[in-house]
Amino acid sequence: MTRSRIAFSLGLAGLLALAGCGAAPTTADVAAETYALTAMDAPSASPSEAAAAKPRRAYLRRNTLHGEITVQVKDGTRTVVVQRGTVTATDAKTLSVKSSDGFTQTWTLGDKAKVQGTLKTGAEVGVAGRKDGSTTVARLVRVK
Repeated sequence: MTRSRIAFSLGLAGLLALAGCGAAPTTADVAAETYALTAMDAPSASPSEAAAAKPRRAYLRRNTLHGEITVQVKDGTRTVVVQRGTVTATDAKTLSVKSSDGFTQTWTLGDKAKVQGTLKTGAEVGVAGRKDGSTTVARLVRVK
């Protein structure tokens, strides 16, 4: 698989994870991440290639557990992170999520974080944000 296909697949997985979480990518706070991922979803492809991609997108949307991708933005690069799973701990500033494959991530709730629903231990969530050094900052949290 070529590097561009790998990058496209990871970008598509991130975008679809956001979509699968029910998160509307129209919030100004996640516009850069959403824009970068959406742009990767628009390669020049023949109609048959585009039709073949639909089942793969549906599969990724339903089955993405977690991932990260580095994208080129106007002022450099940005690492976009997504995760789906169960809340194992939460407080006013952090959120720990465990995916069904055992992967656990602790997210810092950013100042501009949009939380859709009530966060509590045991809730099923989809989280999207970015890496800031060694910190993963949640920008969008969708409670199922």
